[in-house]
Amino acid sequence: MMEEIDDHAIILLDTQGNIETWNKGAEKIKGYSAEEIIGKNFRAFYGEPDQEADLPGNLLAQATSLGKVYHEGWRKRSNNTLFWAGVTITAIHDDAENVIGYSKITRDLTERMQAEATIRTHAQHLEAQNKELEQFVYIASHDLQEPLLNVSNFVELLQQEYSQELDETASLYIDVIHQSTLRMRSLIKGLLDYSRLGKEKSLATVDCHQLIDTLKGDLATNLTAARAEIVAVDLPVITAYPIELRQLFQNLIGNAIKFRKAGTTPIVTIWAEKVDNFWKFAVRDNGIGIEPAYRDKIFLIFKRLHDREVYEGNGIGLAHCKKIVEMHGGEITVESELGEGSTFFFTIPVIY
Repeated sequence: MMEEIDDHAIILLDTQGNIETWNKGAEKIKGYSAEEIIGKNFRAFYGEPDQEADLPGNLLAQATSLGKVYHEGWRKRSNNTLFWAGVTITAIHDDAENVIGYSKITRDLTERMQAEATIRTHAQHLEAQNKELEQFVYIASHDLQEPLLNVSNFVELLQQEYSQELDETASLYIDVIHQSTLRMRSLIKGLLDYSRLGKEKSLATVDCHQLIDTLKGDLATNLTAARAEIVAVDLPVITAYPIELRQLFQNLIGNAIKFRKAGTTPIVTIWAEKVDNFWKFAVRDNGIGIEPAYRDKIFLIFKRLHDREVYEGNGIGLAHCKKIVEMHGGEITVESELGEGSTFFFTIPVIY
């Protein structure tokens, strides 16, 4: 039966490492026929550096001492090409516990190793690109702040010093310039905040009920003005990034208050349940809802669904939420019907 297995090279060695048996998997992986290899030492599969370091002998010695040893590394085929092997060598004992040989099982892990190397390379490139992008955003934003501040200051001076000399049209133009510079500064600040998000994150224990109670106090003015109510049910104590988690809930609650239906008391309901190895949170509101065409777009940075004159903001809040959730290793989604409110779901891994 062992001889018929073709996806693993399974062989038996004597106490000196000489090959005694050879199955189909060994022939497929290593390229030798049984007639070519039986009787030869398994050192033949190792390159010169490994042979000079006596890696084959060391592996047998470890198997003798520990009973079993596992090792990964480059091995040679019969045509001298290399493959990445995962090798398990197990000592075989007689009734008196003397080592009488070894079993050696080899798997060709070349594809896995190459895939892992590709992933590592992509991850390194992505990390480098992200750092370059963050640096660009930071520098560009700082460079933009100064001229905008100058424009804003001079516009304010014009309004203060020359307001009596300006006609209605000129005053309107200056006010448009002033509002535009303020909006641009807000966008730049949002961009900077987004790029800095999670820079100094630190995991800690977070009581989500206490967190929501704290946010109720922080948002008391807005809640009172909107006559809004927050209901928190069955919230757990979790391990998370507390500052970022606070911002996540604040953004979702703030959105629920902002996008409320006219003539309706805003009610924000928050709950959570454990699903497999994640906490699944839900933040539900009874607001204006989201059209189906926009549900996949709302988490994009600077994506706005409404005119600025109707709802204030720079379109970055939900992008923040997405980044925070992904920083934790979770996902965020939304279920919504236009005019019927929205429910945002996000997951946070359970960390013990």
